[in-house]
Amino acid sequence: MSMLAARWFGSLAFGFALAISLPAEAAPTFPALTGRVVDQADVIPAQVENELSARLEGLEASTSRQLVIVTIASLQGYEIEDYGYQLGRAWGIGEARKDTGILFIVAPNERRVRIEVGYGLQPVLTDALSNAILREEVLPSLRDGETAAGIVAGADALIEQLSLPADEALARARAVETASGEAKPDSLSLFIIGLVAVWIVLGLIGAITGRRTDIWFWPLFFLMRGRRGGEKDPFRGRGGSFGGGGASGRW
Repeated sequence: MSMLAARWFGSLAFGFALAISLPAEAAPTFPALTGRVVDQADVIPAQVENELSARLEGLEASTSRQLVIVTIASLQGYEIEDYGYQLGRAWGIGEARKDTGILFIVAPNERRVRIEVGYGLQPVLTDALSNAILREEVLPSLRDGETAAGIVAGADALIEQLSLPADEALARARAVETASGEAKPDSLSLFIIGLVAVWIVLGLIGAITGRRTDIWFWPLFFLMRGRRGGEKDPFRGRGGSFGGGGASGRW
């Protein structure tokens, strides 16, 4: 299955899961998108924050990919995975329709960290590679109480991978995935295709018989609606979206 088809099938399946999940939870509140580094938890020294911001600006200028580092004072009772993709969508990180955004999230009070990957970058920043970056580069410093050092190390690794030529980035991601044994089996693609096919068929049956069809099709509208970036700040998201790709860690 092509990456484009996998992306859309994943989006539809994710939307279907959202549609049938009851009861619905209220969305968390998010910090304002004030720059490429949002230090809500106040754990990054000013000089380090400025240096990181300059490097992230350079990454976007050279690749059009948006990487945002954010520290969170509280996850508000959410799992970092749920908080992460909702934050990415609320901010609209990454290019619209290309979804080339990355969030590097650190929640020091809950001792959780996550790399949230936009749809368009999942081939070069796979779950396995994201997990390896957290495990090898970030978590050792966080466990030693060196939060800023862990953030810088993670940023270094992400910038390096996102700056590689496409063929080198893909080769590295595949090598890490193969070594970790996390390559996705073909059966998963078949399952996603089957799930989406059932969803579409049931929706068409509903349309033909005159029964309610909105329960089947509203997730698609939800996924395609426009996203808002950060208010009137000089830096803002560009309309990218997220669906849960990436990796998380705890220390």
